[in-house]
Amino acid sequence: MLHEILLSLSGQPSPLFSPAQEKNALAQNDLALLSPPEKALLRSVAHLSQLHAQLRAHTSQISSAHRSVICRSVSTAIVTAHLGKFQNKVLEVEKAVLAEDSGYVGGYGIVPLSTIVGEFAPWTRRLEWLWEVVKFIQPETNPNERRYGCTGAALIDYLRIESQTGYLDIKEMAVQLATAAETAWMKQLSMWLLYGNLPMYGKDDFFIQEDLEAENDDIKFSMRMDLLPKFVSAQTAGSILFVGKSLNHIRAKKKTSGGISTAPVTLYREHIEQLAGLKSPISSSKLSTAVDWIRLSLSQSKLSKLLPLPKILEMLTLLHDFLLLGRGEFAVALVSHADSRIEESRRRGALARSQSGGLQGLFITEGDVMTALAQAWAELFSLQNEEDPADEELELARELLRLSLSDKKTGRATTPSQGSTTIPEISSVSFEDILFPTPTCMTAQVQAPLDLFLSSSDIVIYSKIHSYLLGIRRAQIRLGDLWKRTSLRRNHPSPWGPPRSNSIFGQNKLQEGRERDNTRIRQMRPIWATASGCLFVLSEIGSFFQGEVVHESWQHLREWLHGPALSTASAPGSRPGTASSWKQHGPSRAASPDRVSSRPSSHAGPPSMGRHDPEALTVAHRRYLSTLVQSLFLTDIPFTSALRSLLTSVDRFVALVLRLETIQRNMDLETDEGVVDALVDYAQEEREVWQDLRTTHDGVKADMKDLVASLREIDDHHSGEGLGPATPFGLGQAWPGTRAEGSTGPGFRHYVPRQPAGVDRLLMKLDFGSLRGTTMAPGLADLA
Repeated sequence: MLHEILLSLSGQPSPLFSPAQEKNALAQNDLALLSPPEKALLRSVAHLSQLHAQLRAHTSQISSAHRSVICRSVSTAIVTAHLGKFQNKVLEVEKAVLAEDSGYVGGYGIVPLSTIVGEFAPWTRRLEWLWEVVKFIQPETNPNERRYGCTGAALIDYLRIESQTGYLDIKEMAVQLATAAETAWMKQLSMWLLYGNLPMYGKDDFFIQEDLEAENDDIKFSMRMDLLPKFVSAQTAGSILFVGKSLNHIRAKKKTSGGISTAPVTLYREHIEQLAGLKSPISSSKLSTAVDWIRLSLSQSKLSKLLPLPKILEMLTLLHDFLLLGRGEFAVALVSHADSRIEESRRRGALARSQSGGLQGLFITEGDVMTALAQAWAELFSLQNEEDPADEELELARELLRLSLSDKKTGRATTPSQGSTTIPEISSVSFEDILFPTPTCMTAQVQAPLDLFLSSSDIVIYSKIHSYLLGIRRAQIRLGDLWKRTSLRRNHPSPWGPPRSNSIFGQNKLQEGRERDNTRIRQMRPIWATASGCLFVLSEIGSFFQGEVVHESWQHLREWLHGPALSTASAPGSRPGTASSWKQHGPSRAASPDRVSSRPSSHAGPPSMGRHDPEALTVAHRRYLSTLVQSLFLTDIPFTSALRSLLTSVDRFVALVLRLETIQRNMDLETDEGVVDALVDYAQEEREVWQDLRTTHDGVKADMKDLVASLREIDDHHSGEGLGPATPFGLGQAWPGTRAEGSTGPGFRHYVPRQPAGVDRLLMKLDFGSLRGTTMAPGLADLA
């Protein structure tokens, strides 16, 4: 029987124990002579035997079929290390019994069963714990979980938690298994950090994945936070993703052109030494330091040529000047030509309706949108003088910027996958259908290697901010154009002159014309007051957004990128720039890498790439973009809803005023000159337009009140919580993912976004305008 016990402990089937009837059951037929204590001892042996057999079977299945290399490594470590030790213990006891060791064999060659069971008593707790680990890797109940099992990151986190126990033997086993898991994970990480390749085996379990929804044929990578171990911070994970993507771009650049020289072998040896210095359990700070070292080493050696700072500045300047409306003439030209295309499309629709007799609405095509942008570029180029230097930024903008119909699938602003800086969720209120009746979006083509710095989600957010600011600017332009309609504001009728003016008929006609003009002027007085008040409100809000938020935040970011000397090159302003102001500040803008390298400089200092490597610039840009989104109130649904309603009302208001002008001009031709159109009743149309205009006029005033009220709510909300301006984080809070000050080398300073002025400053200007409006603009006084 002793031999059967040792065989069963080795995992072999034994007739002493029932194989599958009941847990830890004994074969009662052959063991009738055993006493109850002996049966109890055999039950513990049966439990160990069953655990050993189950562990062997399940670990074999995991090691051969599990999708995670980390889980396979842990399973193999369980078999080779711990179950191997248990098997050696069985052999050791068997050898001692055969050698009649006095520790096991008593008088007359009797081996006490309690002695054998006592030798294996500590292994009960160990094998039970190993069985819990195996069930965590591959559960028995759920078929889906059994097929896919747990992830490697979840297993590493589980083993780290299990190592914090009061049992020394369990702690030692957990540490050994965690070491095996982390070693397998480090092999996957090394492939990515050293060569930019995803692991050949188990890449579905690695936290960096290929983006299957990427456009074109470019290989893009994203990060899955559910596959990331907890000891890796989000900032470190973003750096890991950046390093691998950079190596991929370097390899692609090397294939297409031999522009980048091969790095020396010592560089890779130093990287390997950094990774080899990480011992299990891997410390989060040591891993972050090693990744930072590799990132800075790569930036100073290769990325300084692949992605230089002037190239990044050039792209950021382009995005600021055109997508954030830094160059005001671009917005004016785009709005003007878009309105021209809408009017032409309306005429085409009217002609088609007259010919076919059907009802066809306003239809905007992709060609209309592209034509409007092309005409805007042509107008901007025509503003240049022959003696002026070539506007390289305008050429680059025409090459990279695209205005197209919005795609519903890609119109959603997604959160960047790096996870280093969270960009707040943008309001669902859309401004994309303001420039054209059909939703359109202005995007920039991010070409390699700039996609290391700018992601597609960043461009989507820039596009939404562009539609938002352009909607405000368009309403200002359309309201301001009303004052160019002189016949609506004033009328100076000239006398007919003798002999008609001397007749009673001529005098009566002149008197009727003057009374008609005076009546129209009295009727239009509240319309002009509301138009003036609305223009004031939109101008103040637009100036606050464009000057205090966009311009000042951009100047602050440039000062951080280029140093304090750059800020003196251009004075801050609250209005969008023009071509002349751009030329005055041209040397302060980002230039091409060739010009920067060839320009002599008397202020030599440490290279900017050492302080601001591309990954640090990416984090800074995300923080800058996050601050813009918050400071422009794009996350506040009540404000964006009120602004969207006001812009819609302004469009209808302006259209009705222009329609009224056309009707009154035709009525004057009928009355004064006898030009009669028998198909149109202008008097009836005038009454209908006046009815709609009064309704729209009241709607504009109500929308202005709602807009100012939403601003007051924003101010009260932030003042009540002590947050000050509308910023993503309070002044005393740290940005997520920020490393320690000295973690990236001496002289490095993290970018802290500028805190813009609070809403109270904007409300003070609106309140001051409302006080002046009591005598100048009655429509604005209602906002007080």
